[in-house]
Amino acid sequence: MQRCIDLAKNGLGTTYPNPLVGSVLVYNQSIIGEGWHYKAGEPHAEVNAINSVANKELLKDATIYVSLEPCSHFGKTPPCADLIIETGIKTVVIGSTDPNPRVAGTGIKKLIEAGCAVTIGVLEDECINLNKRFFTFHNKKRPYVILKWAQTKDGFIAPAETSPTSKNITEQKPVWITSRYSRQRTHKLRAEEQAILVGTNTVLKDNPSLTTRDWKGSSPTRIIIDRSLKIPLEASVLDGKIPTIIITEKQKEASENKCYEVIDFHKNIVQQICSVLHKHNLQSVIIEGGAMTINTFITENLWDEAYIFTGNSIFKNGLKAPSFSEEKMTEITLLSEENLQNDTLQIFKNNTT
Repeated sequence: MQRCIDLAKNGLGTTYPNPLVGSVLVYNQSIIGEGWHYKAGEPHAEVNAINSVANKELLKDATIYVSLEPCSHFGKTPPCADLIIETGIKTVVIGSTDPNPRVAGTGIKKLIEAGCAVTIGVLEDECINLNKRFFTFHNKKRPYVILKWAQTKDGFIAPAETSPTSKNITEQKPVWITSRYSRQRTHKLRAEEQAILVGTNTVLKDNPSLTTRDWKGSSPTRIIIDRSLKIPLEASVLDGKIPTIIITEKQKEASENKCYEVIDFHKNIVQQICSVLHKHNLQSVIIEGGAMTINTFITENLWDEAYIFTGNSIFKNGLKAPSFSEEKMTEITLLSEENLQNDTLQIFKNNTT
């Protein structure tokens, strides 16, 4: 099952809206086939594993391991449960059940009714964590929320001068706190997640494109908070090159790969944003800026992981970086710490969501 999990990780960033799934076939204590789900619309892990077996005669006496319950419905591909039954495999080991209402135990039921011996829950916690985005989306009806910011060694997210240096947004340039290695790591994160969100001030000051450039992969859907639609059309985030959702209180027709979603800014903004993203089938989102936006998610305790890059620079004063209260720190786990040249990346997990 651990091999299934390791295989499944190869699909991170390419399988949305499908989950990450790995599968291994074992005959006489030896692996005879394996596969994972590469991309939405393409064959699932079980199909790739079965197709990789050279001698199909062995399948009737083989055991198939799969990290997530085989699907039982027709989508872009036929049901994997049917394929397992048709190939004569009689022993099936499953990591976790599928939370998607279209499956949710029906794949297991179909296998058992066909006479398969089914074992469920092998490395279950690890298999659920593998698909933390998928499970959060279906069980909590919201995307998996990742906070991300870069801060100086003395705890600032921006220098003291926070006003735009020019009225022309195309002339705005970000102030880099971290090295190019950290920026590459950020782009790797963008390639893995489905959406990225920033507020109005971040766009006006930095004119970011929020695209994936320093890592191979797709760019995430851009989510822009622009309450009064004051971001000029010349801004990079409004160039229409990739799907962009603008969160606003003003009605405006969609155009050029841009969609406008109206929310009530007098009510809980964070929960409304999560509902909008769920409606658009976005399973994960990076909250990238600015400090006020990130702190709003922290205050509402609506986040799952935090990526904190600490650079080698010192500002002495400026805009303070987001932070967690001492009380909150008791509910947070440090998952990992990486050195990126002279920078440090710490990844935290929120244990209460």
